[in-house]
Amino acid sequence: MPTPLISRRAQPLTGSVRVPGDKSISHRAIIFGGLAIGESVIDGLLEGDDVLATAAAMRAFGCDVTRGGDGRWRVHGRGVGGMAEPVDVIDCGNSGTGVRLLMGVAAQQPITSFFTGDGSLRRRPMGRVAAPLGRMGVTVTARGGGRLPLAVTGPEILMPIEYELPVASAQVKSAILLAGLGAPGETTVIEPKRTRDHTETMLRHFGADVRVADMSGGGRRITLVGEPELMARPVVVPADPSSAAFPAIAALLVEGSELRLPGVGTNPLRFGLFETLLEMGADITLENPREEAGEPIADLVVRHGPLKAIEVPAERAPSMIDEYPVLAVAAAFAEGTTVMRGLEELRVKESDRLAATAHGLAACGARVEVEGDDLIVHGAGNGLAGGATIPVDLDHRIAMAFLVAGMAAAKPVAIDDATAIATSFPGFQNLMNQAGAAIEVGVEDTA
Repeated sequence: MPTPLISRRAQPLTGSVRVPGDKSISHRAIIFGGLAIGESVIDGLLEGDDVLATAAAMRAFGCDVTRGGDGRWRVHGRGVGGMAEPVDVIDCGNSGTGVRLLMGVAAQQPITSFFTGDGSLRRRPMGRVAAPLGRMGVTVTARGGGRLPLAVTGPEILMPIEYELPVASAQVKSAILLAGLGAPGETTVIEPKRTRDHTETMLRHFGADVRVADMSGGGRRITLVGEPELMARPVVVPADPSSAAFPAIAALLVEGSELRLPGVGTNPLRFGLFETLLEMGADITLENPREEAGEPIADLVVRHGPLKAIEVPAERAPSMIDEYPVLAVAAAFAEGTTVMRGLEELRVKESDRLAATAHGLAACGARVEVEGDDLIVHGAGNGLAGGATIPVDLDHRIAMAFLVAGMAAAKPVAIDDATAIATSFPGFQNLMNQAGAAIEVGVEDTA
């Protein structure tokens, strides 16, 4: 049943907002705990639908995954190549990260695993994972266009490969490395642009031998020694920088706001949005920098202030690919024309986020253009009109981006369905309302 929400002009956003745990790291913590020997204890796990689907998938592979009354998650692993054949189809819900990484897990042993997802995920292409897995000897049988539902059958002997990614993708890289854990010898992935490195960091944390070499032109060569015995490790999941983007930009846009976001991951390969906001003149300070399980974190303090337009280079896209919709909202409030280049990856997310962002901003009164894979937003510096209802097409980031727009726009902004928000940011509405937002269930006229 759809849940429409309407976002009205907010009071100053103040206090401390603890956003959910990092989704990318949460997926990997559950998966690597299942591939390790012993019990891994995870603190701060994101308990959104996407990660819960991955936890259910690892149970289907025979791992013991439980949540304690103390909020900690415990995973008793079966070891690399030790997964049981699932007795039913694995439903990954809305999670592209989950299904692509799990395809790598399924490839490690000679079993057959079936995967599906919700309507949005079934539209997303999986061929970029199927192709390298096929070179390793894995059989992937999918619907037309390489789409879900699909079956993965691992070979008796998995072949290590050297594979150059045609398009920079942390998900595809991770799927290959996860499969490579079950292959003898060395598996190498060459990425043309640096992508988020949570998989490499967590592989090392659990005891794998991983070598990373920088290449000319900004790419990297990642080599994994296969068939390790991973050992259980504790994991503390930092707050998700992609989720922190929404309250942070809301605080920048709503007059009088000062918001603290504790424990946010500041991995440079994930921090492109905040680098961009600082270039736009945002008042953001990082306090108490520290490290957990190899991942850097800090407390962010964000204050309202004016923003100026900039050009965001294409090479920054991998470090902030999920944050462009809400950055585009910020750009609509900035002074001048913001150009965001190289956004082709947005077309194959939960929705065509490039088109959805442009259409939503235009509906709210912004001047916006799409030229090839570039998004151009003309900000007037005096805000956004609002007064629109945005179809979100089961995309949680489009939904939250336009709820943020409504917090600072002249007229309310509504979304047609908030259901998908729970995939990455459960409790978003209540958390933002406690800080000063005015988001409520409703379908009333936004004009």
